[in-house]
Amino acid sequence: MTAMMLDDGEASDAELIGRARGGDRGAFGKLLERHYGFVYRAAYRWCGRKADAEDIAQDVCVRLGRAIRDYQGNGAFTTWLYAMTLNAARDVIRKRARDVAKTDAYGAYALIAGEASAQSDDPAEALWAAVRMLPDKQRDAVLLVYGEGFNHAAAAEVMAISEATVSWHIHEAKKRLKLLMRSAGEV
Repeated sequence: MTAMMLDDGEASDAELIGRARGGDRGAFGKLLERHYGFVYRAAYRWCGRKADAEDIAQDVCVRLGRAIRDYQGNGAFTTWLYAMTLNAARDVIRKRARDVAKTDAYGAYALIAGEASAQSDDPAEALWAAVRMLPDKQRDAVLLVYGEGFNHAAAAEVMAISEATVSWHIHEAKKRLKLLMRSAGEV
C-alpha cells in the first residue's frame, strides 16, 4: 500500500479515525473522501466491472460506517480497508454466482417441464440463452416480466426499484437481445 501524502494542517488518518469513532461525521466524511478512490480501484481490480466496483465501493462505505468503531489500529488503515473491500467483492461474486445458478435452474426446470426444447437450434432456447448473458438487472427484469409473467409494478417490487426503472431495463434488454440474436444469426 502506498502512504498518502498530506498537506500541512491536514488531519492524519489516525486523527480522523479517532474523531469518526467518537461520532464526528465530518471526520468520517473526510476519511471516505480520502480513501474512496483506493476502495473503488481495489474493487474494480477484483471484479473487472465498473458497475460492480461502484456497488462494492458503496457497500464498503456503508460497512465502514458500522465497523469504524471496531478498528483497533493494529496495522495500516488501508490494509484493514482493503480486507473489507475484498470481503465486499467476494459477497458480490457469491451473489452473482447464486443468481446465475438460479437462472440456470430456471432454464433446466423449463426444459424438464417441457416448456423449452433440448435442441440447440430451438429459437426460444437461443433467446433464453441470450437473456442469461444480459447484465444482471436487465436479465432479472426480463425473467420476472417474460419468464414469470409479472407486470412491471410487481417486478419493481421484487427488484426494489421503481416501475419506470424496470421498464427502462426491459427496453435496454430488448435492444441488447436484438443485437445478440442478430449476431447469432437468429433474427
